[in-house]
Amino acid sequence: MPYFYVSLTTRKKIELNSLGTTAILVFANSAKEDLANKGIAKGEQLFNILTTATLRKAKNTGLPVFHFSDENQIGNSFGERFTNAIASVFEKGFTSVITIGNDTPHLKTQQLKHTAKQLAKGKSVIGPSIDGGFYLLGLQKSNFEVGEFQDLPWQRFGLYHKITMWLQEESTALVKLPVLQDLDTEKDLKAILSFSKDLPTTLLLVIIAILRVNRSLYYTNQHFFRLFPNSFLYNKGSPLVSFI
Repeated sequence: MPYFYVSLTTRKKIELNSLGTTAILVFANSAKEDLANKGIAKGEQLFNILTTATLRKAKNTGLPVFHFSDENQIGNSFGERFTNAIASVFEKGFTSVITIGNDTPHLKTQQLKHTAKQLAKGKSVIGPSIDGGFYLLGLQKSNFEVGEFQDLPWQRFGLYHKITMWLQEESTALVKLPVLQDLDTEKDLKAILSFSKDLPTTLLLVIIAILRVNRSLYYTNQHFFRLFPNSFLYNKGSPLVSFI
């Protein structure tokens, strides 16, 4: 069974036309599995931080959240496992689902809330990633057909183009979110450092440690020091920055 979360501390209501009919699906493997599949050596702590942060952002929307990891996914291929996870959420009675992974650290709770509002209006939503895939899908149950969805070119070049065409054919309107960087390789880690403004200190330090970046390079980076004044680069006592 998938892990299920409902935020009890979040009291603010989301302005939806059909509150309670949308759920969030976090499709993210365990740190051990991510470490085996992605080209990021010594990245187990990184993957744990990313998953924890993603679940926190999702729960802070106030929507029901389901986490499907490699421990509870069903299917032989990525397409089968992803499709089955979405179908499982729809089978619980939800009429729309927002599905995300754990590899897009710049994704915000506010973007998830915005997606939920668009789904309540009957629209579909996609968030494109720089590598040609996507980091978010907002799907309507009425537009979801298991066979067609499973047959999309998962984990292949041109996925974003194909799935965009499919969504435009199936739904009345498609909303596109801003393009964001996802993390799959060590090269992606380097790219993330160029957009560090909204990232938490803990995540930045883990990325820097993985890349073994010479900290003298960052002494000349005024932006970095504006974020973390009076902080030594590897000071474990540095104040944490919110993941949200």
